[in-house]
Amino acid sequence: MSQPAPIPVLVTGGAGYIGSHAVLALKDAGWPVAVIDNLTTGFRFAVPGDVPFYEGDIADEALVARIFAEQGMGAGTGAIMHFAGSIVVPESVEDPLKYYHNNTAKTRALIASAVAAGVPHFIFSSTAATYGEPDVSPVTEDCPRRPINPYGMSKLMTEFMLADTAKAHALNYCALRYFNVAGADPQARSGQSTAGATHLIKVAVEAALGKRGHVGVFGTDFDTADGTGVRDYIHVADLANAHLLALEALIAEPARSLTMNCGYGRGFSVLEVLDAVDRVTGGAIARRFEGRRAGDPASLVSDNRLIRATLPWEPKYADLDTIVAHALAWERRLGDLRGA
Repeated sequence: MSQPAPIPVLVTGGAGYIGSHAVLALKDAGWPVAVIDNLTTGFRFAVPGDVPFYEGDIADEALVARIFAEQGMGAGTGAIMHFAGSIVVPESVEDPLKYYHNNTAKTRALIASAVAAGVPHFIFSSTAATYGEPDVSPVTEDCPRRPINPYGMSKLMTEFMLADTAKAHALNYCALRYFNVAGADPQARSGQSTAGATHLIKVAVEAALGKRGHVGVFGTDFDTADGTGVRDYIHVADLANAHLLALEALIAEPARSLTMNCGYGRGFSVLEVLDAVDRVTGGAIARRFEGRRAGDPASLVSDNRLIRATLPWEPKYADLDTIVAHALAWERRLGDLRGA
């Protein structure tokens, strides 16, 4: 399959962690790209200076329509990569309406804007949280979707909206269900910058650099090799590349929509991750063993055969030590950027 000619792409949440890496992937590949972000959790420094940036909300339909017009999107051309939203699972339990507002209602407004303008392609940042606590691991795309928190449900509701919209309008979509995203741009141009982030590798490299006193290990009695939870960690740069390849697939076959897991199909336990950080840094992170958190499955690993069969996706960074090293390099640089 020949590569399609680049079309303009609007990245929502492009000043955030994953969105900023998608911007870099698009820009590196020569695609025209613009960003909309309200900077609630994103950072202006994460967007390259030569990328058009709009500070605002995806539910502002007048603003989104203006962006489409200014970026040459609509009337059958252009694409949206949608990353904007709220992502903290415990917060979603405490404040569910925030998640249904930010992740579901605002996405409905964004989809409506795309349909009204005639933007034909939509890439959606979904999540393995749509599966809830799966009965099997690795998890295939046809496993039952039983979210156990409002975050997962808000994302699943968006998948339903996209499927129904694609049946009624000239729009195709790809929903990528992420597993545990980690690491940073190999050139240290972007990375996980959120203060108080809960991602294990982010927390661990913060601890390795003295920004935290310890790392909590929640649960040591799971049915796994060492008793700690097992997760599928995917490098953020490989994930960003999957979005670009998914966009090419949507352009090549406008009548086809896709829903695919995005992970490596290989799990690592909490202790294995902490050992990797110790190995990369030559140090020893303090570990505090605590009880299980409600709703944490023993193992959550992707079956990635569908994405590998559908896209020419060849991960470059499927190595735990490499993921840790890139996260560590970004963490060291982050203080300078925040002070800039």
